[in-house]
Amino acid sequence: MKSIIFGLGAIALAAGVSAQSKWDLASGYSSNTFQTKNLEQFAADVKAATGGKLEITVHSGASLFKQPEIKRAVQTGMAPAGEFIISGMANENPLFGADSIPFVATSYDEAKKLYEAAKPVQAKVLSAQGMKMLFSVPWPGQSLYSVKPINSADDFKGTKMRAYNPATTKIAQMLGASPVTIQLPELGQALATGAANNFLTSSASGADGKLYEQVKYFYPVNGWLPRNVTVVSQKAFDSLDKATQDAVLKAAADAEARGWKMSQKVDEDSIKILKDNGVTVAPPSDSVKAALKKIGDTMTEEWLASTGADGKAIIDAYRKK
Repeated sequence: MKSIIFGLGAIALAAGVSAQSKWDLASGYSSNTFQTKNLEQFAADVKAATGGKLEITVHSGASLFKQPEIKRAVQTGMAPAGEFIISGMANENPLFGADSIPFVATSYDEAKKLYEAAKPVQAKVLSAQGMKMLFSVPWPGQSLYSVKPINSADDFKGTKMRAYNPATTKIAQMLGASPVTIQLPELGQALATGAANNFLTSSASGADGKLYEQVKYFYPVNGWLPRNVTVVSQKAFDSLDKATQDAVLKAAADAEARGWKMSQKVDEDSIKILKDNGVTVAPPSDSVKAALKKIGDTMTEEWLASTGADGKAIIDAYRKK
């Protein structure tokens, strides 16, 4: 009888062990960013909600995989979960670049509508690659900094505009500026030496990088709000019992709502830092807004040409909202 009881106990113990899961979640961003703090809260919420049946360990700062490698790592089963900037995958599939079409969604409300329009299409592409999208959170919008005031679109002509990807190079050219490729860590020195006169980046980058030491004009044009997505291997998700799956989805929904609020708070705090350090913060002139809208219209048409029916479905859904 004792041996039977012992045997049943061993089976129960084995079942308990097998029911516990551990996920490594790879991120390319440092631990002090709001995106990583949000991931860590998500992991804590999952652990609490499941009573420790699922433990998620966040590996920040590209400590597990470099940022460009994270999606592939999840896709191939090398990591159960990961976070990456989805527009960074646009070379693989232009549908991933929906949130970074310049001057289409230029506020948090508009960015949310664009995300809601793009989510079904992007989730379908990720699903076909064996991944489930859990949640998505934007960075603050890409806005305009300048050494000198920009009162009209003509003020860009003849200036040197920092570029960091094909889209920003094209924007500079369409504004009549000369694009100069400069990475963010070198931007302060480039401004100090006159190698760049203006550029697009987030309020947070300007505040964190102390770019207010060189530039004194900031125009919150919010050209686009690039989003991070957090995904999990469908295989890893399917291995969970229903109650644990529900707990993950609830924690993911909470993380998404919390992350959008965190992003807005970071934007507000960063703009205050710019103001406190002598930067003039002003809305763009009608001339600048018209020029940026024209660029947005052109680049939207180019994006639609590369994405076909799926891209059209996203833009049509966005414009109906």
